[in-house]
Order: sequence, then C-alpha cells, then structure tokens
Amino acid sequence: MGETINVHNPRTGKIDYSITPPTPKQLTQQCNHLREAQSDWQQGGLEQRIEAMQAWKQALLSQQDQVIEAIVTDTGRLSESVTEFNSIISSIDRWCQLAPELLSEPEKKLTSIPFIKLQQESIPYQLVGVISPWNFPLLLSLIDTIPALLAGCSVIVKPSEITPRFIKPLKTTITSVPKLCNILAYIEGAGDTGAALIENVDLVCFTGSVTTGKKVAEAAAKFFIPAFLELGGKDPAIVLSSADLELATSAILWGSVVNVGQSCLSIERIYVAESIFNDFVEKLVAKAKRLDLAFPSLEKGQIGPIIAQRQAEIIAAHLKDAEEKGAVAHCGGKVEQLDGGWWCRPTVLTQVNHAMQVMRAETFGPIMPVMSFATSEEAIKLANDTIYGLSAAVFAGSEAEAIAVASNIDAGAININDAGLTAMIHEAEKNSFKFSGMGGSRMGAAALKRFMRKKAFLIKNESIPDPWWFNY
Repeated sequence: MGETINVHNPRTGKIDYSITPPTPKQLTQQCNHLREAQSDWQQGGLEQRIEAMQAWKQALLSQQDQVIEAIVTDTGRLSESVTEFNSIISSIDRWCQLAPELLSEPEKKLTSIPFIKLQQESIPYQLVGVISPWNFPLLLSLIDTIPALLAGCSVIVKPSEITPRFIKPLKTTITSVPKLCNILAYIEGAGDTGAALIENVDLVCFTGSVTTGKKVAEAAAKFFIPAFLELGGKDPAIVLSSADLELATSAILWGSVVNVGQSCLSIERIYVAESIFNDFVEKLVAKAKRLDLAFPSLEKGQIGPIIAQRQAEIIAAHLKDAEEKGAVAHCGGKVEQLDGGWWCRPTVLTQVNHAMQVMRAETFGPIMPVMSFATSEEAIKLANDTIYGLSAAVFAGSEAEAIAVASNIDAGAININDAGLTAMIHEAEKNSFKFSGMGGSRMGAAALKRFMRKKAFLIKNESIPDPWWFNY
C-alpha cells in the first residue's frame, strides 16, 4: 500500500488515471477517527441522521453531472450510469422513510415467567467496512452503506481499483455535510488495502467474486467479526412450453446483456422446453441482433465496453472452450478490440452442455447459452447443477405452473415471468444459496437490521425469591 496504482480507461484501453492507497498507519488512524466519531452519530438520534442523509442527497444532486461523468468514464457506458445515480437518490429517500419504523424498539413485555420483564435494545456496530466491485461502482459501494449509516454506524468504503474515478466527486459531496464527513470515508486501493481494512473494522460487507469472498470470510473469522458476502452467480432461466415467447425472449435478453452482462443478477444459462426450443432461439437471436455497440459514441448503441480487461479474457476463454466443444454461435461469438477497448456483442449459443465453462463458471458477459429439456424435472436438475444460488427466472403460461418449478430451484430470488427484478424491487428479503453469498439479506427490512446487535434487559419486577434459587 502507499504506491500509486494506474487505472485504464475501458473505452480506450489507455492509462489516464491513478490512485494512491493509504499506508497501513494512515488506514488505522482513519478507522480510529471514524470509530471515535460514531458515538456522537448514534447518540444524536435517528432524526438527526435522517436530516444528514437528506442534506447529503441534496449535495449529490448538486454534483450530479460530475458524479455521473466520473461513473461514465469508469465504466464506459451511459444509460446504466444515469440509472445508477438515480437509484442512489431513491435509495436514500427509501431508507429514510423506512428507518423510523424498522429501528423502533419494542415495548417492554412479560416473559414466560410472570415476575420477569423483557426490554430490548438495538446497538449499532461502531465501524462497518464496505468492499465493493467495479461493475456498478457507485451503487454497490452504497447499497450497504446507506442503511448502515442510518442504523447509527460509521462506515469506511474501499471501492474497486478498476473503477475509482467516482470517489473524488463523491468525497466532495460528503465533506459538504458536516455531520456526515466524520463518520463516512472512502479510500482508494486494491486487494491489499481491502485485506487491511478487515483488520480495522467491526463488520465487513463484501460484493465480488467467490474466490475473493472466501478470503474475506476467512479473514473476518480470524478477527471474529461478521461478514456479509454477496458473491457470484450463474443464474438460470427456465422457459416452459406454455410460456409467452415474446415476453420471455425480451425479458431474458435484457436480463442477460444489460450492462454487458456485467451483473451478478445476469441470466447466464437458459433452459427451454424441447417443443418451443427452435422458436425461442429464433426470436432471441432476432432481438439480440437489433442491439448495437455503444461505439464510437456513448449514445450510439445499447452495449457498452467490457469494463475490466481480465473479464474480457475470461469471456473470450469461455467462448473458445464452448466452440471447441461443439457450441454454435448464432450471433456475436467473439470478443473484439476497438480503439483499445474490449467489446462483445450479444451472443446466443446452442448445442451447449454442462461440460462447457460457459454453463458452469461465471462468465459475466453478454453470453446467452440455450439448452433444451424434455421435462420440468430435468430443467430443475439442470438449473440446480451449479455451485451458485443467487437468483433465477421461470417463464410459464400461469403463475401457479411457474411457482411449482421455482419452488424447487436452489436460489435466493426467483423471478416469475420476468428477469433481473432484484435490481428494481427492494422490499423482498432474500438470502444467497450455496457459494453465492453468506449473511443477512441486503434487501427488505433485514438490510438495515443486520447492522444492529440485540441487547436484552431481563428485569425482575417483584421482590420475591426465584423458585430455582437454593433453598437454605
């Protein structure tokens, strides 16, 4: 740490930015400062915290152009960057509205023993560490941060070193809010900075790959702190013979290639009933071909560049492996370099099987491998043949038919006759299955409550001996 890290531009491939991580001493000092300031933040009360968050929202809106410009440069795409910013504004309002009810303490009540009362109190963790990825740099750095702040925690965030440009304008908004700047900090750095961060916090939230997530979990266990992990996915879509193919193909296309497939909720495996397989593929390919690259201008098309060069290499390797094992590409099918950036058009593959990497490992690209099934039992078996269990989708002619299949899929969120709804719907609590994550839900009420520890006061309200005491 402490040495400059160069940053590539995803549209040009050129190094045009750099960051400097804190030294271990600087990081420890900053974490100590945040922890000391947390007490006033908590004791000031929820109303004061809501006021500070609303002031921050206004500061963000005043710097909207600068923040969005930085995200666009970080990621090379436009519309998703605007949506990302707007979702943060909505998130602040949503959590400020929900927090008073969610953080209210229950009244005292009697226990099963008549002369013992119970009083509960929720205590926030002092310092929460957030380690976030590069695919939605602003959104995923704040998805855990906002509820943690309202819960009364101080927060320190280490975004990905691949997309760090947004940190500078975001810091400007934070420093403009006096009550916020002492309890919220962003730091720059790579994996070693994230590892050091875990040593200095009381709880860690991590979003990223399974490989790194395992390391985070092991480090958190070493320091005996909670770890909330949102990791990779290989989300399946099952299309039953009764499904509306127009709806299914449009939903699956969006769910597979939005943000160039660089999303943990992307559909990465598609299973279609034999009787409708050819029609489904024909419609999906036709729609995929209508999408164009956002090149040479941001506004030209819908498909932006691959943000990380390492991910471009993974996508290319998966496509090569699939081709060598007999897969057929009906559109797209390759990773190409344009003006130094890496791009991949929406790709529909058939004649795929589970011996291929594209059906087993997280591709994180706009790749749609389609495989047929004979029975719903076979479709369920194929969908569950994975180490992942983040989310999934089922398409059928009726809700009951879809849910009958969905109930047997090992995943935390199942979209019925749609795809990618967890990006839009925030009320539903869900847990990651298998290696897709660990810890409490980052959706619904639990997303805020997981930053609180429960304290119980067991109060004796009568001056009488307990029947289980020693009888002298």
